[in-house]
Amino acid sequence: MASDGHTSSTQSGFFSNSGELGGAQPQFTEICTALYERELLLIAHKGPSNVSILRRRLAGLTHHIRSVARYLIDNNSPLDIDPHNGSWFIKQPGKCPGHSQPIDKKRPWYGQYADYGLVIPICITTLEGMHIELDSIDSVNHATNTLHTNKHGWFSFDGEMAHREAETSQHKAGFGTSSFTDANAVLKRQLLKPTTAIMASACSGHMWRHKSKGAPRALSLREMRLSTHINWKNFTLKGQA
Repeated sequence: MASDGHTSSTQSGFFSNSGELGGAQPQFTEICTALYERELLLIAHKGPSNVSILRRRLAGLTHHIRSVARYLIDNNSPLDIDPHNGSWFIKQPGKCPGHSQPIDKKRPWYGQYADYGLVIPICITTLEGMHIELDSIDSVNHATNTLHTNKHGWFSFDGEMAHREAETSQHKAGFGTSSFTDANAVLKRQLLKPTTAIMASACSGHMWRHKSKGAPRALSLREMRLSTHINWKNFTLKGQA
């Protein structure tokens, strides 16, 4: 019984002792609960098998979830929030914005603004359809007009994957085989120039099937964290013109 009481007290403290929003904002508790449930389910099914890494990830949940919840309640984005699901919300366009974005829109923009830590959109194509994911830049090579993203690898400023990364992606997706067994296998990744419509769809988890809209996907805590670092004024790093 003592153990149960301690656990209850700890969980209560997560919501009520945050100091900033826990007592004054009922939505804060609801958002935190939704984020916790979603991330723990993801960790249970797709989390790291290494115990040390798993412990570090779990230890950081409280900080990251509080940070995201605070931002969702008090933000300057053009998006609404769905506190029940701990997510962003905006009306979904009929087609994926930016999927046919011309190269001449991307190359000069990334040539000027690509920098470490910048949050950028990646258009993902699978057998089932399309969606846009948030990623961040962790390396830039202006000599070769390429950049490296934290999750999806190397891209040229034109938006296409670097040759080696593209080959690896095709191999993992099963290109060159007689059949595809995974409908979610990535067939193509394309770097997009951020716009309000593109970033809003990425934050809201919009998905498009080949002939219709799909049900929105739930963003991971990592993507939710990235969404809190978007400069909605011009999508550059804050402080840049």
